Amino acid sequence: MISAPPPPPPPALSAPLVPDAPVVPPSEQSAATEGGLRVAAALTDARIRVDSSFRGASIVLYGAVFNPSNTPTDVVVVMRGPETPIRLVKKTRNMGVWLNSRPVLFEGAPGFYMTASTRPLSDIADFGQLRRLGVGVDHLRIGAPDEQHTVTRYGVRDVVVSRLGDDYLDWRRAVIRLKEQAALYDTDPEGVRFVDKGLFRAEVNLPATAPTGEYHADVWLFQDGAPQSVSNLTLTVEKVGFERDVYEFAHRSPWLYGVLSVLLAAATGYGASRLFRRN
Repeated sequence: MISAPPPPPPPALSAPLVPDAPVVPPSEQSAATEGGLRVAAALTDARIRVDSSFRGASIVLYGAVFNPSNTPTDVVVVMRGPETPIRLVKKTRNMGVWLNSRPVLFEGAPGFYMTASTRPLSDIADFGQLRRLGVGVDHLRIGAPDEQHTVTRYGVRDVVVSRLGDDYLDWRRAVIRLKEQAALYDTDPEGVRFVDKGLFRAEVNLPATAPTGEYHADVWLFQDGAPQSVSNLTLTVEKVGFERDVYEFAHRSPWLYGVLSVLLAAATGYGASRLFRRN
């Protein structure tokens, strides 16, 4: 009896199963790259707890860029904190005496604002794109005071103008300058670094004076000066422990909190006077 010939050996795993199919390295085999250009990001810690020992926090934002082409891309990270009102006064000289001007209240300024990018923003996109997206402190939207009036300018009637008039930009720059001095506004043109092909990281530093509330991070992906994708993240900064109880009590019952604060201050002063009198 003549035995049948043995079956042919199976194809090698490294050979392509389809004729003329491109061989893709294992590190780049990702279904996400087939959908086009996009960015994905995450935070190492999405919740920051503030107590009496809080001295600030450092959070790492990391992510990946899925770029099926060879065209280079840029990543811009924008972290925005809860909006807080800002009250400003200006020193004015009146008859040889320096006096405070009428207070100006800005309502729409974020309590924390940070931008980090792979390059300076002016090299990534033009002025119009940055202004439309509100990316960068120069393009930050800060609401003007509510008091307004209408004027006629360049033949156009009923133009709504803030009562600050032409001084609005000076007041706006003062808001940004004060926030930057308090380390609440920051711009880092090289704050986003690619640590590997398509993988990047950025560091967000929150000072001890950072306001509590919900923060929003926008991770923009730019290519050829235009935004191509964005990833949105949320960070919560909240008080914990005894500080949280006092904070909630003060906002829930402000009148009672004020009365108790006065009584506590009076009792402390009386006790201190008795102690020093004895000594």
